[in-house]
Amino acid sequence: MAHDHHHDTHGSAHEQGPGHRHGHAHENGDIDWAEMAPHLEAQAELYTPLYRQAMSWLAREVTDPGLVVDVGSGPGVVSCLFADTFPGARVVAADGAAPLLERARARAERLGFGDRFGTLAGDLPDALAELDYPADLMWASQSLHHLPDQRAALAALGGHLAPGGTLAVLEGGLPARFLPRDIGIGRPGLQARIRAAEEDAFAEMRADLPDSVAETEDWPAMLTAAGLKHTGTRSFLLDLPAPVSDAARDYVTTSLSRLRERIGESLDADDRATLDRLLDPADEAGVHRRQDVFVLVAHTVYTAVRPV
Repeated sequence: MAHDHHHDTHGSAHEQGPGHRHGHAHENGDIDWAEMAPHLEAQAELYTPLYRQAMSWLAREVTDPGLVVDVGSGPGVVSCLFADTFPGARVVAADGAAPLLERARARAERLGFGDRFGTLAGDLPDALAELDYPADLMWASQSLHHLPDQRAALAALGGHLAPGGTLAVLEGGLPARFLPRDIGIGRPGLQARIRAAEEDAFAEMRADLPDSVAETEDWPAMLTAAGLKHTGTRSFLLDLPAPVSDAARDYVTTSLSRLRERIGESLDADDRATLDRLLDPADEAGVHRRQDVFVLVAHTVYTAVRPV
């Protein structure tokens, strides 16, 4: 599962998210992961402050893990953050997209983690059967919602934990915001309407998965039903106020461009016209030039342990 590690609650993050667009079985065949990789890396790097907050929290709950597995690792930005956070751990990046894992290995070597960094390619969670031994910490970031039966997937992940091992699931939170409610062009509230269209698209994506199982998105309850003990829930904020860096502006531009491709036809003509202006590099009101662009998003992490 390759993920655009960026996700908001689930929508936009979906296609753009940081870290997240992992080799999901239902999309693996029609996405050029080698082409997507630079975007996924840039997004994950932008979200690094948020991930580091989450890892500091996890490090207080999980002390000195021997094996950390990043389930749906994408190009390995977050996997390498785990290697940095836990210097005594072996880290395995698991993903369905081999081109992304090649970049993960190269990143680990470049950062000096190569001697304790491995990769595992294949459909998840089944590919985890190839792990040499159970994990002490397993991280699944915005990848489970791309699997048909999320509860079964949680149970499968839990089965690859060592007794007392921790599963950390990043799902939900608050969607990314990039612009004020009133941007001076079009009707105020554009991002709220985009978000509503994203929610509908997300529901359709879930419904269209083969053998999809409808599930109330109560992650503590799902973790408990999967035989794990829920131990904590915490949300982490990425707050990049205006004026943003070039990297943040590029992320906003790419995110809105992908949204235009995915859900543009669900918007009315006026909102499409406004979005097109925002994406026009020559337009003074566009996100390439305007000074009020920001990035504000919250991600929620749920932790659970495998009973001893």
